[in-house]
Amino acid sequence: HVPPDATGGARDGELVEAEQSGPKGRMGLPRARILDRLGDPSAPKAVSLIAIHQHGIPDDFPDPVIAEADSMKPAGLKGREDMRELPLVTIDPWDARDHDDAVWAHEDDDPRNEGGHVIWVAIADVAHYVTPSSELDREARNRGNSSYFPDRVVPMLPDRLSGDLCSLHEGVERACLAVRIVVDSEGNKLSHEFLRGLMKSPASLNYLEVQQAMDGNPNEKTEPLLSPVLRPLYAAYAALKKARAERQPLELDLPERKIILDDDGKVTSVAFAERFDAHRLIEEFMVLANVCAAETLIEKKQPLLFRVHEEPAQEKLNALRETAEAAGLTLPKGQVLQTRHLNQLLKQAAETDESELINISTLRSMTQAYY
Repeated sequence: HVPPDATGGARDGELVEAEQSGPKGRMGLPRARILDRLGDPSAPKAVSLIAIHQHGIPDDFPDPVIAEADSMKPAGLKGREDMRELPLVTIDPWDARDHDDAVWAHEDDDPRNEGGHVIWVAIADVAHYVTPSSELDREARNRGNSSYFPDRVVPMLPDRLSGDLCSLHEGVERACLAVRIVVDSEGNKLSHEFLRGLMKSPASLNYLEVQQAMDGNPNEKTEPLLSPVLRPLYAAYAALKKARAERQPLELDLPERKIILDDDGKVTSVAFAERFDAHRLIEEFMVLANVCAAETLIEKKQPLLFRVHEEPAQEKLNALRETAEAAGLTLPKGQVLQTRHLNQLLKQAAETDESELINISTLRSMTQAYY
């Protein structure tokens, strides 16, 4: 029951946010007070709010969690490597709200590794601020992850951390966990070392401007970074591509679709998001960093999660073969199928009308991963 003086001007049929304001009244209903008028429930921006509440996603932080986050001070150099002179740049979508990871690479000056590279990957040191059994830790465990919607994000951590202290912003000192990786000229990993550091990113870049710079059209921001940062990054990526070609991971090409909203939250277009070598570079660096993390945790005999991909069922592979043959393509019979065989099929389908069909069919033939 909403008393007349507690409606906040809301009208019948509007979507509202309310809080209980009193015990049950004479009609057996608790009293409520309108906090916010959200408008037409069929309006675009209402969809995210309805989904958030329908799925019980916590969209505000308890006062003790906010207080703990607000009390945090930026980490200093004590107990950390000074990495502030390393040109670790972040490369994200143009509309990224935060910057989680930074990269840099350079030629290895060790004469025993001619043509090799040293790759640096740094991530924000969240563990410096979120300590075990703290208010922040308990709330993050409750949420499990951030939840992304077309027009908003429900973060796992308060903005003081997610958008500030744990975001590797340009030109500010930030605590980080970094890995220094040495690879040979063929992209094979020779060694790696983890360290906690204090970094200061010289630039927050986006994928498009990085790719344009490498294609010969640098802007004011990327031009001074071409020689010291961008070209060495791409040289290291070229080496990693050689190792990738050797190990033959599944090369699915399933373009991401990007939803464009106007200021009112209405969808103006759904387009394919462009993919550049800049995207693939970051992906390859992150895969390599995760391999290093897994190897270190295994070596230290620490419990950790593994993502397991079992071999696909024979029935599903037969169905994929039938789909391929119907499209005029071939998938070998009578032998143990390996990812290279599937990649050959995907390569046959590339640049044909059946490309998306074959990519989706290949994906569906895979066994769902578990942990």
